[in-house]
Amino acid sequence: MTKTAVLLVNLGTPDEPTAAAVKRYLAEFLGDRRVVELPRLLWLPILHGIILNTRPAKSAAKYAQIWTPEGSPLKVHTEKQAKLLKGLLGEQGHKDLLVDWAMRYGNPSIPSVLDRLKAADAQHILILPLYPQYAGSTTASTEDAVAAWSKRQSQPPCIDWIREYPTDAAYIGALAASVREHWNTHGRGGKLLMSFHGIPKRSVDKGDPYADQCHATAKALAAALDLPTDDWLATFQSRFGAAEWLQPYTQPTLEALAKDGLKRVDILCPGFPADCLETLEEISMECREAFLESGGETFHYLPCMNERPDWIAALAKIALKQLGK
Repeated sequence: MTKTAVLLVNLGTPDEPTAAAVKRYLAEFLGDRRVVELPRLLWLPILHGIILNTRPAKSAAKYAQIWTPEGSPLKVHTEKQAKLLKGLLGEQGHKDLLVDWAMRYGNPSIPSVLDRLKAADAQHILILPLYPQYAGSTTASTEDAVAAWSKRQSQPPCIDWIREYPTDAAYIGALAASVREHWNTHGRGGKLLMSFHGIPKRSVDKGDPYADQCHATAKALAAALDLPTDDWLATFQSRFGAAEWLQPYTQPTLEALAKDGLKRVDILCPGFPADCLETLEEISMECREAFLESGGETFHYLPCMNERPDWIAALAKIALKQLGK
């Protein structure tokens, strides 16, 4: 009997917080043409001659600061989200749906999990990327990996896609609920900062819709919270290399706000459904320190949605709508 599966896909993480594991991960990640669009003859010598010999040790030290007894936070949360989604779908009468998870880079790899689903007689697989905003370096790269696997199959299953959901009502509702709960407990700060992962500006200039979708998410969340324009701001983090990336940049913005007299800021990362290095170390540690050293007094990082029941319910709604159930 054939079955339908929902496959959650996240970006990826090293297996361990060690230089060797980070080097393997970065080689796969930064070696993807979707991630770094420079000509291979220019980029590969830089990647293998410089970056992979200098960056892994520094990144491993950062990963070590956020690593948990269960492993990488991103992997732990993604696995739990898949298990909770499976349970919720079962409670809603869809026990026949298989649910699994994979990483675009690192383990468990997309091909290995697709092999597992095919072995379980899944002939209809819905790919649900855990990046709400479409970008060539995330969503399209995932499409590449799935397509490459399909080409190797004599009888590939039917592949269905959810490419983006930047203003989905359930997704925005879960984000808004997390902010309201934080305000109910800690009061409301002077400004709500929404920090998204950045991409090179040249990608947007070439037609990537990512920036527009990030701003659409920010506006939808601000509207759900009834926030005046002056009370929120969308920024972009995780810049890599010398090229111009999407602006305004998160850390310089925080420093400028503090120097201008802002004493408290609340910050969340709407494009990250699960906490990871970019949220726990870059935002909650590095950006916190930068804000406080620039004159700010109170810095509140709002955790990603992780295992929030309303987020798991949103995933279920998004998947079932696409499946027509």
